[in-house]
Amino acid sequence: MEKRITNPWKWQNERGYVQAIEVTKPEATLYISGQTAIDANGISSNADMKTQLTLTIENLEKVIKEAGYECKNIVRLNMYTTSTDELFTCFDVFLNWIAVHNIKQASTLLEVKSLFETLKIELEVTVVK
Repeated sequence: MEKRITNPWKWQNERGYVQAIEVTKPEATLYISGQTAIDANGISSNADMKTQLTLTIENLEKVIKEAGYECKNIVRLNMYTTSTDELFTCFDVFLNWIAVHNIKQASTLLEVKSLFETLKIELEVTVVK
C-alpha cells in the first residue's frame, strides 16, 4: 500500500487532519461503524465529553486491532458531536492520539442535535492495509 497526502496549506496541521489522502495498491480496506463510549455490556456512557472521547478512542482502537489493522493506517475519520464547544475543551485528547499513532487522515467534523441515548461523540473511520 502507498499513501500520498495533499496539503496545499499548512493551517490544517494544527487541527489534526489533511486535505486529501490518496491510497494506491491497498491490500484491503476496513470500514468501521461509528464508535462511541458504550461499554462491553452495551451501556452508553453518561460521563463528560473528555471521558466519552477517551472511551470512544479505546473502543475504536479495539475494533481496528481485532480486525488486524493499525491505527496509523486510518485514512478517513468523521467526527459527530452534540457540542463542538464541549469537544474543543478536550480536543487535545484527540490530537495526542493521532500524534501517537502518526495518523494522517481526511476528516469531517459535524455537530449534530443528538446521538444515541446519552452519547456526546462518535468516531467513524476507514482504515487501509
